[in-house]
Amino acid sequence: MKYKAVLFDLDGTLLPMDNDIFTKGYFTELAKKLSPLGIAPEELVSAVWAGTKAMVKNKGKKPNCEIFWETFSVITDMDSTDFRRESDNFYSNEFANVKKYTGENLLAVDAVRTIREKGIKVICASNPIFPLNGQIMRLSWIGLNADDFDYISSYESEAFCKPDPEYYKALCRKAGVEPAECLFVGNDEEEDMYAAESIGIDCYLINDWKIPSKKNPWKGRSGTFEEFYKLLKEDCL
Repeated sequence: MKYKAVLFDLDGTLLPMDNDIFTKGYFTELAKKLSPLGIAPEELVSAVWAGTKAMVKNKGKKPNCEIFWETFSVITDMDSTDFRRESDNFYSNEFANVKKYTGENLLAVDAVRTIREKGIKVICASNPIFPLNGQIMRLSWIGLNADDFDYISSYESEAFCKPDPEYYKALCRKAGVEPAECLFVGNDEEEDMYAAESIGIDCYLINDWKIPSKKNPWKGRSGTFEEFYKLLKEDCL
């Protein structure tokens, strides 16, 4: 394998999911945790979406987490301190209930560990709109843990989001590699394939849960996760 680092998207790539089903289940569980602090579920959903959109527009001025909670406070006209504390607690605990809204990937552990056995760095390049404990929780649903990765992207650590190419540049710098030395594995033609390829990263599209792009349809390498794993085992990537 010619790469020095493999960057994996999480949702829809390592972790099978229908985004709509996952999102509905996620908000249901989050509302149970945060509504007792005095916020209606509908207002909570609106505030979370507003914070997420603000993170996507972040251009590196401050960590995504600060952008999110500042926006949350503006939208709700409430101090975010208690919400942030309870949110952190949620991602380490009740967030586990959201697992039932996702699927299984019996090859995820073998794929990640096979790459590391080859001496290649493995980066969890999930869009950094969740805290680190939320990223680690979702990885645990497919049998992976923080020690399986050289770096895990999160809203505390990043100041850009997908599809901004600067997000991918930042990950390469943190991994100590050049874009041309990396392979990105994802399921979104626009946010994963097009954005990563734009800075010179090789890409492989996982099409089990593909998110297509009419503007930038992917014409490069693609296949099921099982097909990707077969190529990995045969050292054909």
